[in-house]
Amino acid sequence: MATARQAIATLQYSALKIAMVLVVTLAGLAFAFPNILSEEMRESLPEWMSPLQLGLDLQGGSYLLSEVDLEAVEREQLTNLEESVRGALREERLGYRNLRSTDVEVFVTIPEDIDRARAAIRTSVPDMAIETLDNNRLRITIPDSVKSDQETAAVSQSLEIVRRRIDEFGTSEPSIQRQGDDRIIVELPGVGEPGRIKELIGQTAKLNFHMVEEGASANDPTNLPAGTMILPDANNPGLNLVVRRRVEVSGERLVDAQPSFGQDGRPIVNFRFDTVGGRMFGQTTSNNVGNRLAIVLDNEVISAPVINSPIVGGSGLIEGQFTIEEVQDLALLLRAGALPAPLLILEERTVGPSLGADSIRAGEFASVLGIVLVGIFMPIAYFSFGIIAVIALAANIGLLIGVLSLISATLTLPGIAGIVLTLGMAVDANVLIYERMRDEFESGRTLMNSLGSGFQAAFATILDSNITGLIAGILLFFLGSGPVQGFAVTMTIGILTSMFSAIMITRLLVWLWFSKTKPQTLPI
Repeated sequence: MATARQAIATLQYSALKIAMVLVVTLAGLAFAFPNILSEEMRESLPEWMSPLQLGLDLQGGSYLLSEVDLEAVEREQLTNLEESVRGALREERLGYRNLRSTDVEVFVTIPEDIDRARAAIRTSVPDMAIETLDNNRLRITIPDSVKSDQETAAVSQSLEIVRRRIDEFGTSEPSIQRQGDDRIIVELPGVGEPGRIKELIGQTAKLNFHMVEEGASANDPTNLPAGTMILPDANNPGLNLVVRRRVEVSGERLVDAQPSFGQDGRPIVNFRFDTVGGRMFGQTTSNNVGNRLAIVLDNEVISAPVINSPIVGGSGLIEGQFTIEEVQDLALLLRAGALPAPLLILEERTVGPSLGADSIRAGEFASVLGIVLVGIFMPIAYFSFGIIAVIALAANIGLLIGVLSLISATLTLPGIAGIVLTLGMAVDANVLIYERMRDEFESGRTLMNSLGSGFQAAFATILDSNITGLIAGILLFFLGSGPVQGFAVTMTIGILTSMFSAIMITRLLVWLWFSKTKPQTLPI
């Protein structure tokens, strides 16, 4: 008797349960509704009701494959190490010469100072390996573990900065993801001419402020003062400037950059530092009144104004021979941040919208054909219960599209394949329930007990099969990339909506059918 009461309780629906199923179903259909409207009608809808975005393979657009220049990362590491060693030795007032950064080596002038030099370097760069050589020389090398960590961080930082640059540019629904150890894939749906975006992505945009070495000649590179370098002057092609290697203020201290116009009407970039950067900038300009400050972007001096007075407000401007578009791009790059290393474009493809239209038509045909075949088979096999299964299937499709629209998912061709797969999985749960009902009724149980037992007994089987599918979908999402992730998202959400439709919607429709018609036999 207990089992019979449980079966009846499983079938019955309270008013609260009915309301919950209706609210969830109607909400899903409401979010799916914008997908059947025209562009003009969608404009009148609130922002939270947005349709599915189409991926690159459906809408057309541009595909860029780039690689982080890890050799540049290593060169940057050695240069920074050299400057750190030079600064540490100068701070301790230790004599040295022949400091070079191929493998950073330094000759300590006074043999008795070798231990002090080693200790000073150890304090300045604690993670480096320091080896004492003959003839009062020290060799400082970067351990492999530190190199690996810095390279990994450079790729992760590059990925984030590319994402911020694309977001700042305003491209709709881009896909930006990592491939392998050092590659980044950028997919831009709807962008047919990616030239400007490619330039924004590929430009390192490393901005630093250096002091110009007054009196040094760039025409005699063999007699440069220690700690200086020669950089080209962007405003005067063919001319070079000698600037100090030491970075007075790093571009990482910038918190904002906006395009504007100067008093003479020329395009400029206004920038603003954070609190620490503003203090450093004020101190630098206070100590160097009358000298020139080089604004260096990607190893090129874009401006070298004379410091007429201290600038203590934490802001400044960049002047040069810029066009309006150039200052807009420069401001965007400075806001998004500098890449830690150059990006090398390895592959560039443009997908035409006609290919995407063909894919959409093929996906629509497959989906409609699947629904039609299921709609024909289920009523033939299960009569009125087959019609209930078809109604639940339609609700399931609406819920699936609604959830994908709610989370702003991007639909790709593999995603369409996941939707088609979901159709079969949803009906499979109904088949399990109906066959169990038939077995229970043929074994002599009452109709109501058979209906309730069908849902109760099939639930465990449905749950087991769908959990294995969920595990597969989650693994595909986290271990796969690109199209595989798109398939995994639609399949995972489809599994959840199909369980809801089979267990909740189908059960509600069966309960309403039983309550209204009071049948005596099972109609399957």
